[in-house]
Amino acid sequence: MHPNPSLKEVLIRYRNGEISLDSAAEEIEGLRMDHIGNFACIDVGRSIRCGMPEVVLAEGKESGHLTQIAIRHAEAAGRCIVTRVKPEQVILIKKSAENNGINVHYHEAGQVIVLSKGAEPKRTGGIVAVITAGTSDIKVAEEAKVIAEEMGCEVRTAYDVGAAGIHRLFPALKPLLSAHVFIVCAGREGTLPAIVAGLVDKPVIGVPVSTGYGYMGEGEAALASMLQSCSVIAVVNIDAGFTAGAFAARIANMGEKP
Repeated sequence: MHPNPSLKEVLIRYRNGEISLDSAAEEIEGLRMDHIGNFACIDVGRSIRCGMPEVVLAEGKESGHLTQIAIRHAEAAGRCIVTRVKPEQVILIKKSAENNGINVHYHEAGQVIVLSKGAEPKRTGGIVAVITAGTSDIKVAEEAKVIAEEMGCEVRTAYDVGAAGIHRLFPALKPLLSAHVFIVCAGREGTLPAIVAGLVDKPVIGVPVSTGYGYMGEGEAALASMLQSCSVIAVVNIDAGFTAGAFAARIANMGEKP
């Protein structure tokens, strides 16, 4: 079993005299909690414990609470990712981040905002391919893309490759074949992941997207179709771009470890 890269960094910093023994032990423990008022208890040890960044879901959160959570997490862990963020929330978070000397990168297409203290994620060598059936699936695909990049992967994309016109898929796949894992986002009948899995020799993660209407609309038909695939695929929940991106990055990064 290979050590978590974050754990190795802590040990190197201790060896070099950059942090004390107590600080190193606290970071390695990975069970640090930070309470914010009476409304939040954030986990600032996840990156050490699990090897993946903390991701905050903006959906359903009051904007003031969300801002405090994001800022505190960026200060404690160095980075914080916020998903499903609304434009008005972005404005508030950006203003507060600037006042606290924190960098902000807003990925509008995926509705994701990344706060950081400056350091970029270290490249792992892992390669993730992200494919969408149509343009309606791009928002979910972009969420997955940002998460995989934040976990150190190179992400290659092919959007709107279709399923009804299968001839569009083949030229789109060609530059992606060296990827370690494929994320395939599709709504409506959700056919594309099974097709891709029948053409490549790498793991495929199907992401049902909440496009489509009427009977079994809103991603339900796509989810059912992917679960019934005769091709070998893994399937995440409807619109679960974060889950797909994180799972794909773990696969790709494991493949790159010596």
